[in-house]
Amino acid sequence: MSGQKAVATTNEVIESAVIRAPLSHVWHFLKLAEFDKFWGAIKKAEHVKGVSDDTDVVRWTFKDGNVVEVKQDEHSTLDHYITYSVINAEPELSYSSVVNTVRCWAVTSGEFQDSTFVRWTSKFTSDADIGVIEDAKYKRRDALKDLASAAAKMA
Repeated sequence: MSGQKAVATTNEVIESAVIRAPLSHVWHFLKLAEFDKFWGAIKKAEHVKGVSDDTDVVRWTFKDGNVVEVKQDEHSTLDHYITYSVINAEPELSYSSVVNTVRCWAVTSGEFQDSTFVRWTSKFTSDADIGVIEDAKYKRRDALKDLASAAAKMA
């Protein structure tokens, strides 16, 4: 190895927010085919046809021209979370894979009563570099701000 030292990074991004809207308003948007209803970066979300009946795959077309196909891995209306993975991307990703989980909790007391705590976790494979991790962090923050705005409009 040359004299250049690799930068150590984590392969996980965790972003969270308290959204000043009830859980029912926030949870309403957390279906893969509905992400374009809140996330301003997505131009269009549509189900991918021809995939097996037991697999939910949605194509997100972003405003910057990038396209990703995401597969729903888990969804719980009882515990209020959705887990999805990227299975295809144009242009191709610089890393092998990423699994995301968006989870919501109702805030039931205190200053933020009747709000929703949302945590968005993205776990990347070890070949994701620091640029990928930082980019994901800011995109998740933007998406959470957009989710807060969309949920507030439902009130």
